[in-house]
Amino acid sequence: MRRRAAVLVLTVLFGWIAAAQDIPELTVDASQSHGIISPYVYGSNMNLYTIIPMDLMDEAQQLGLKYVRFGGGDSDIQDLRESIIDLFVLQTRAIGAEPALTVRLLGGTPQKAAEIVHYANVEKDYGIRYWSIGNEPNLFVALMGVPRYTVDDLNREWRAIAEAMLAVDPDIRFVGPDITQYALLNSDLENLQYVDRGSSLDAEGRDWMVEFLRANGDLLSYVSIHRYPWPGLGREGATIDGLRRNSREWDGIVDNLRIVVQEVTGRDIPIAVTELNSNSANSVGGAASLDSHANAIWLGDVLGRLIRQKTAIAAYWDIQGGSNRGWGILGRTDLRPTAHTYRMYSHFGAELVASGPSDDPSVSIYAALRADGVLTLMVINLSESEQARSLSLAGFVPAGDAEVWRFDAAHPVEMIAPQRIEDDTILTVPPLSMTLYAIPPKR
Repeated sequence: MRRRAAVLVLTVLFGWIAAAQDIPELTVDASQSHGIISPYVYGSNMNLYTIIPMDLMDEAQQLGLKYVRFGGGDSDIQDLRESIIDLFVLQTRAIGAEPALTVRLLGGTPQKAAEIVHYANVEKDYGIRYWSIGNEPNLFVALMGVPRYTVDDLNREWRAIAEAMLAVDPDIRFVGPDITQYALLNSDLENLQYVDRGSSLDAEGRDWMVEFLRANGDLLSYVSIHRYPWPGLGREGATIDGLRRNSREWDGIVDNLRIVVQEVTGRDIPIAVTELNSNSANSVGGAASLDSHANAIWLGDVLGRLIRQKTAIAAYWDIQGGSNRGWGILGRTDLRPTAHTYRMYSHFGAELVASGPSDDPSVSIYAALRADGVLTLMVINLSESEQARSLSLAGFVPAGDAEVWRFDAAHPVEMIAPQRIEDDTILTVPPLSMTLYAIPPKR
């Protein structure tokens, strides 16, 4: 009887070991520092249709946004008014964010752009450092009603405006050219906009980004693109499965663009994704629409991947929307799910350390150290089922239980029960979730 019991125990034990060996692994090596995370990856956009509601100002301050761009298509319809600049700077500074302004390119003039810089940085002494000229020039023909607009037009007009602005304030920094849906080097991205709605080539077959960098790269502080995996415009929007597949494409976006920049300009210019979201067309009320929980979890993973690629700026489109407008971290009177994404990252460390893998279709991990030595692990589950992963932890000796923060369908960013986290710990995370573990170091 004892022999049969022993056999049964060994069978269960070996079965458990075999099952444990089948659990996929997430790795973290805290001894491999990848440098300080740019605070501007926690960014957003404003435009003529968005504003931070007065009764959501406290909540907006808790998002941890550090960079807000005033831009969008209306930037090339009318010139910036002084009252708009005043309100924009007031709101961005109130939430602790750096303001970035876009001046008009299409129909704009060097004189008017210079006047705007003079008003903002000389008359008002706002000290706005980050500026862009125009918005998505590769869509001027398709969306702005002009019969023809080429790379040559962009290069000539952009430079004339930039030089006039620099003459007023030589310390400003240019972010550009804000090409949208740029088809990157050796790209296999899905869902690129069709040729006349975001092509990387102009009507003469010349590459917007490459030719712009050749002509104006010497004036750029940041090379910027926009990316919306589901362009909308009458097409079917995102799905939960599609968001999960799309997440991995962001691993190559910044690295590939960085190669193009280096090859064309001969120098490393920081990369900015100054507009990003899943859908460029409005979508609300769906399982994977702009205002959905799934979109918020997708954004969390995209931010992690952009951070890992050392992106300098990442600005979500956009900061606020109403009941029938899916874009927006904030609603008219409440928080959208994407607000919780940024609230989760407010607990993340500032020094990036090695983590992986990044090609897991369901679960990702990102790791960082805080100034006090606490190691933070952001584990994101993009699947619709609970997932378990074994943690391989190196270069860090834990001391005590980890503080655990959870964002899922049942927890809009809440601290849950603490957990002991060390090498070989099994991490179990719920469906469509973000979980942050803050692990204290042994002193």
